[in-house]
Parts: sequence; C-alpha cells; structure tokens
Amino acid sequence: MISPAIPENELDRLESLHQLNILDSLPEEAYDTITELASYICDTPIAVINIIDSERNWFKSAFGTDLAGSSRDVSFCGHTILEPTVLLEVPNASKDARFKDNPFVTSETPINYYAGVSLLDYKGLPMGTLCVYDSNEHQLNEKQKTALKALGKQVEILLETRRKNNVLENLKRELDDNNKILREFASTVSHDLKMPLANMILTADILKVKYSGSMDEEGLNYINYLKQSGLTLSDYINGLLDHYANNKADIGKVEEFFLNDMLEDIIDLLQIAENCEINLPDNNLKIVGNTAAIGQIFMNLLSNSLKYNNQERIIIEIDCTENRDFFNFSISDNGIGIPEGKQSGIFDLFTTVAEKDRRGKKGHGIGLSTVKNIVESLGGSINLTSKEHEGTCFEFSIKRYNKLD
Repeated sequence: MISPAIPENELDRLESLHQLNILDSLPEEAYDTITELASYICDTPIAVINIIDSERNWFKSAFGTDLAGSSRDVSFCGHTILEPTVLLEVPNASKDARFKDNPFVTSETPINYYAGVSLLDYKGLPMGTLCVYDSNEHQLNEKQKTALKALGKQVEILLETRRKNNVLENLKRELDDNNKILREFASTVSHDLKMPLANMILTADILKVKYSGSMDEEGLNYINYLKQSGLTLSDYINGLLDHYANNKADIGKVEEFFLNDMLEDIIDLLQIAENCEINLPDNNLKIVGNTAAIGQIFMNLLSNSLKYNNQERIIIEIDCTENRDFFNFSISDNGIGIPEGKQSGIFDLFTTVAEKDRRGKKGHGIGLSTVKNIVESLGGSINLTSKEHEGTCFEFSIKRYNKLD
C-alpha cells in the first residue's frame, strides 16, 4: 500500500475547506440525492461525497454504507486530489500497488473498485471528492464518467453556495454587533446630554427674566439664540432616542381601534393651523394592531407634511384600504416635494428633505428612518412617490391581526 502524498497547496486547501464550516454538519437532502443518483448511474452499490480534512476523510453523504469516514492515510480519495482535474478510476484495487494491501481492500467485504472526481472550490483547490465503490472489479463507460463529473459539478455548486451563505451570515452577525454597539452608545450619550441641556434651557429663561431690564437688544438675542440652540439639540436627542427605542414594534399593546378616531387625536396634538385642510378616509376602518406604533407613524408623516410645505393653504389627504393580510395607508400632501436624487435615501438615518422647514428650522433626518423601522417591525413596507414643488405621497402597509391575542 502507498499512502497518499500531501498536496503542495495543502495549507491553502485546508483554509478554504474550513471556511465552508461543513465538517460534521448534519445530513442534507441535496447531497444525499446526488450520491443516490451517482450510485444508480455508475451501477455501483456505494457512492460517497467525501470531505478531506488534514487527517481524516469525512462523508458528507454516503449511499449504500453506514461508514461515516476513514483515516486519510488509507483513503483512495487522498490520491484523487493529487491530480484534481482528472477522474481517478481503479478497476481492481487488489492489483494496484497503491491499494493492494489497503485494509479496505483486504477486509471481509473488500473494496475492489473505485472511481472519484475532485470537488474544487472557486480557486481550483480540492475540498474532497464524489466517488463510487464496488466490491467487484468494475469499469465505467464514457457516458458514466461524464455523468459522474457532471454530478461532481453540482456538488461544487452546493459547496460554493454554502461558502457564500457563510460569508453573508458572518457579515450580518458583525453588522448586528456593530449596530448594537451604536444603539447603546447613542442611547447612553443621549441620556447623559438631556439633563445638561435642560439646565441650559432653564438657565437661559432665568437670565432673560432676571436680567432683561439691564440688557440691550443684542444681549437678549444672544440669550434667545442660546435657548433655541438648546431646544434644537434637545429635539435631535429625543429623535435619536425614539429611533433606537422603536426599532421593534413593542412600544405599545395590540388593541382594537378606529383609524379616524386615532387620526383626530393626532391632529389635536399637532395643533393644526386654520390654513390647513386634512381629509380623513371616508371609511373609518376598524383596526386590530399596535396603537402606539401606528400612531407614531402617522404622527411623524403628518408632521413632515405640515413642516415641509410652502403653500398658503396646506392640503393633506389620508386614505386606507385593507385585504386579507395587510392594512394599506397613504398620506399625500401639496408640499415642497422631494428631489428625485434624494428619494432613494430618504429613509436613511440623518437624511433630510430640505435645508429648512416651514418655520426656518433644520431637520435632523431621524423621523423617516424611525418610521421605516416601525413599519418593517410591524411586518409591512413603506415607499413614496414625489415630485419637487408638487407634493409627496407616502404609502405604507402593516400586517394585520385577525383578532386580539
């Protein structure tokens, strides 16, 4: 017997193999189907998808045998990967110097026939083999060899799909970890800033009341500017806290309510001016859902429609429909619209619609990102259509509850 040599690219091969994270994984139907088909096509009782580690062969799939693998130094497949582009066929192992004293060949149920193709990664490095065995002398015809090679290519596709999925899972895990750190950082910093800001705003009010008689107009303007800056930063911090607190739809309980009743309460809170017309849906839809979450979506979208509108008369239309799976809503206005170049990123954190709103304030770009998070956590989606200087329409859906839990 001649034990298989170690390939020159062994270290690179093992690094690529371990990236697959496939060793000792659970059985999978996609692989088992291929070994069964290989056995049938090649007319052999045994077919195996064999993964070759540093010291062992491990069977990802085995048809016709209960073995789970073998030591690499007695393996047939260790010889196959030495010439990874060539199909290795051994018609009678007992007559081959490499295998005649092999324990699998001399056992009570011997292996006398072997044929195998290497399974290559995207760099051409062999991860293992697809092989067939027989206890009798055997030989494949050309069609069978072609079919075995084709089945090997299918295994390669499965392995590379697994590799890509592993990369995506690792990236997602890293992204989730980074987002968690950012959320914790933003929450901590925001909370730590709230009290000093409140003190700054209160101090500005005290200075104005106590010393306004001894200050000129410029001094009073400075105090007003100080207070307004504090209020702006406070709004920004509250927006950040809302954004991270509302990444999940657990900000309120699921209950039954009528949409128009909720909208009227929101309109009262917004203190709508006389020059604003808000048209509610004709159908006062009864909804079973997360009242607080849905209310915050409408609060943010209506607030934007009011702030980013330069018309003498503001007109906002609200509509809703329902089907078996979703409630669908739309809010359209006659405001300033969103430039086409900004529409694709408008739901990104810190992206603003315009430099300043109706009252001359600069937005912080948190509201729409928060809305998107809430909508998606409610099982829905949100999109917009807009034309600059003509208005915007936001359409969103939420997954419906058929009854209260």
